Amino acid sequence: MRLHALASGSRGNAFAIEAADGTLLLDAGLSAREWTRRADRVGLDLDQLVGIALTHEHGDHAAGAILLARRHGVPLVATDGTIRALGDKADGLPTVPLRGTSVTELGPFSVSCCRVLHDAADPAALVVEADGRRVGLAYDFGRPTVGLRYLLRNCDALVVEANYDEVMLRTSGYPPSVQHRIAGSGGHLSNSGAARLLADLLHADLDVVVLAHLSQQCNAPDVARSTVEPYLRERGFRGTLAVAVQDEPITPLAVRRSDRGGRSQVELELL
Repeated sequence: MRLHALASGSRGNAFAIEAADGTLLLDAGLSAREWTRRADRVGLDLDQLVGIALTHEHGDHAAGAILLARRHGVPLVATDGTIRALGDKADGLPTVPLRGTSVTELGPFSVSCCRVLHDAADPAALVVEADGRRVGLAYDFGRPTVGLRYLLRNCDALVVEANYDEVMLRTSGYPPSVQHRIAGSGGHLSNSGAARLLADLLHADLDVVVLAHLSQQCNAPDVARSTVEPYLRERGFRGTLAVAVQDEPITPLAVRRSDRGGRSQVELELL
């Protein structure tokens, strides 16, 4: 399995999982043309596309989804609320509903979800399983719920929001009302919040962590990494830590098969 981070930030989010028998897009917040250009750049074969999974309907996550789905003849995979929020533009497209109480099968992929706290119609975090590996993706939320922590347990790879640095947010030019929204429970997760969540989810088989959805005004890749990496390394993380950026794809990340030998801190607390 390979995990692709083609773009992430307030101007567009685009990830993909490439398995042996298919490819699944996770959000399509770039234009269809730019999505295709970046996929070509990293050698991602869109002829193997089986679907486009969306976390929610906001433009930085769904701008290119409908055109890409029509062009490649694949379904949109999303919660009922997200599909409704896309409106008439999605009429005639095949859709595959995501519901928190069930697992959705699509080609070689099994997709599960849970709702997150964000100001969208029906936003969700996603976990995708294929080839014996499990990848979790969660961003656009201000507070990780018990349900989110449970969904993301025992993943081989995690894509987690590290949106802002607290000091950079408070000293930014944003008015207090915007700062409050960003830092609120329905807003975004800070670098330190991401570090704490990842530490809770850390287990022996966690292979890849990607920090995502960085604010261009209130964060920077080196700031996010310098906050999260020492926190994880001190707690025993030995895998790959990458930072997804807005303007170019990062090198595709191989996700190795684990033997499920480790338990997350979330599971230990539930025992």
